[in-house]
Amino acid sequence: MASVKPVLKWAGGKSQILHEIVPRLPSDFNHYHEPFFGGGAVFFDLQPPNGTINDLNSRLMNFYRQVRDNHEELIETNKKHQREIDELDDEATEEYYYDKRDEFNSLRQHGLCENEVLEASLLLFLNRTCFNGLYRENQSGKYNVPFGRRTSPDVVREERIRAAHDALQNTDIRNQDFTYVKHVVGEKDAVYFDPPYKPVSETANFDDYLAGGFGADKQRKLRDLAVDLHEKGVYVTISNSPPARQLYEEDDVPDAFEVESITANRSINRNGDDRTGAKEIIVTNVPQHMRQGTLSSFGQEDDA
Repeated sequence: MASVKPVLKWAGGKSQILHEIVPRLPSDFNHYHEPFFGGGAVFFDLQPPNGTINDLNSRLMNFYRQVRDNHEELIETNKKHQREIDELDDEATEEYYYDKRDEFNSLRQHGLCENEVLEASLLLFLNRTCFNGLYRENQSGKYNVPFGRRTSPDVVREERIRAAHDALQNTDIRNQDFTYVKHVVGEKDAVYFDPPYKPVSETANFDDYLAGGFGADKQRKLRDLAVDLHEKGVYVTISNSPPARQLYEEDDVPDAFEVESITANRSINRNGDDRTGAKEIIVTNVPQHMRQGTLSSFGQEDDA
């Protein structure tokens, strides 16, 4: 099975540490669920035949619905942006970027989008041309990342969209709170949680990628949910930062949960000096003898 690469670059993307995450997932499971989807590197590597993906970011999940359901129209719309910027100099490209950012922000009013394919296409365009591939909203829910001055960006991503389209068939795409998963899982399902990380310092806090954040109360709520799922016979794997370790080592957490430290290279960070060698943890209740093991597709490049 050929590996599928993520279409979008996303803060906290897992492409470079698939070799750490996937071997800790179960080798055999019924359905796969990913409640904090983001760029979806783990899902696209696994290509599960069914299950759910979810994210609280409605624009992001609309993007994946369009990839699943309207990929040809999406590709053609992307090509229009490509033709436009291919004819522009750097200054004009920057002006085009801010025009499209304004258009993107105008499409969704009161939670409803007037043109879902266009919104998905603009999200990809902005992702490919903004500063460092960031997604960030202000408190009003407006996307506000500045232009990134990328040279000759590919804003079509046709091959990746086609591959992602195939991988997303038979996948239920949701836009809910992460706790939805407790209502859809069954015994021997697999759940991978990749929440906004508990910050290691105030300057490292990235939970403002979506207006609202993901604070300490939600980190504990996630931990409690993981324990509940374990008691239902669900395989649970979680990525997080080292400060979250203590949550999974408290007395009321079953011994089945193992917490292991890994090192990840991070390409998105406010401080350029901190873009490599970041410490993370992986928590899992999957017994050693039931894990995936080593697969040749691990360790994709994050983006190009």
